[in-house]
This record gives sequence, structure tokens and C-alpha cells, in this order.
Amino acid sequence: MITSPSSLRRSERSRRAILRASLDLCTERGYGRVTVEAIAARAGVSKKTIYRWWPSKGAVLLEAFADVLVDATPFVDTGDIGADLRAHVAGAVRVLSVPPFGPAYAGILSELHHDDTLARAVREQLVDPRVEEAVGRLRGAQDQGQIPPGANLPLAVEMLYGPVYYRHVLGKPVQDEETVAALVDHVLRALRAPGY
Repeated sequence: MITSPSSLRRSERSRRAILRASLDLCTERGYGRVTVEAIAARAGVSKKTIYRWWPSKGAVLLEAFADVLVDATPFVDTGDIGADLRAHVAGAVRVLSVPPFGPAYAGILSELHHDDTLARAVREQLVDPRVEEAVGRLRGAQDQGQIPPGANLPLAVEMLYGPVYYRHVLGKPVQDEETVAALVDHVLRALRAPGY
């Protein structure tokens, strides 16, 4: 006997189709030319379905981008904080350097300046959880004696991510492996400097 899929499965299938469609359209047209209407048509769903789950095209693309970024940049603990941070930052650079993810995130970042709902979503769904995870990984290194007690871990996270996003937003060439290694080494040296 053949049974129809549950509404939950249909919803997940639709969600994935919408996220894929938004990324495909961003690659083909650029962030600015993507519309909710076009996403709905490509995904084979109604606009109402999209608006039931997301308030805007930026929110759709944010979820699609966040899914990929989280998967590509885990916070692993091999016992070597330098190696772990180099791998993590290099993963972020790779995601930001390829369409559709880089252009999608650049579009989201430009739009959040005049969309308070999207700005809040970026902070709550992406930035704050990632910062919390990064601080947690640094705290683990601190507990292992690799980073001195009293080091400002949230500031260290900003120092790590700041150059990556600065280059991305300004359209500068992405960091290569050597530049990422130099960035991580510089931040770790700063954390170990006298006064921390």
C-alpha cells in the first residue's frame, strides 16, 4: 500500500526546495535581482508558503547561507588551538569566496542596514550563536593552558572574524592559506601578550 508523505515531510521538502531555489537564483541573477516571486516559481510553491516561514527574501537567503556556513566551519578541538582556528577560518573564507554563498551574504549584509527584522535575524540566527561557539572553543583552549586566563575571548573572536568580513564586504581578494595562518598567529600572540 502506498501512503502519502506526511505534511511535515512535505514541509521539509518545500523548505529545502525554497532554500535551493533562492541560492540558484542568487547565482544566476545576483542578490539584488532575486525576488520572492521568482523563488516561489523556481521552488514550485506559492508566495504564501514562503511568507508563512520567512518575512523576506533576505531571511530565506540567510537561512540557506547559515546552513552551509555552520556545516563548513565546525569548531573542532584537536588539542591545538592554532590548527583548529586556522581550519575554521579557512572554512569561512572558502564559503564566502564562492557563489552563491559569498554574494548572498554580501547582499544580506547590505540589506540589514535598512531592514531591522533582518538585522535582528542575522544577529540571533547566525552571529550570536557562532560567536558563542567560538568563545567556547577559545575557553576550552584556555582551560588547556593554551590561552592565558583573563584573556578577552569575545574580543579575540572579533579580531579573528573582522578581517575576513572586512575583505568580503569590500570585495577585496580572499585570504589565502598563508594569510589565514598569519591572522590566527597574530590573534593568538595578542592574547598571550603581557597584560592579558
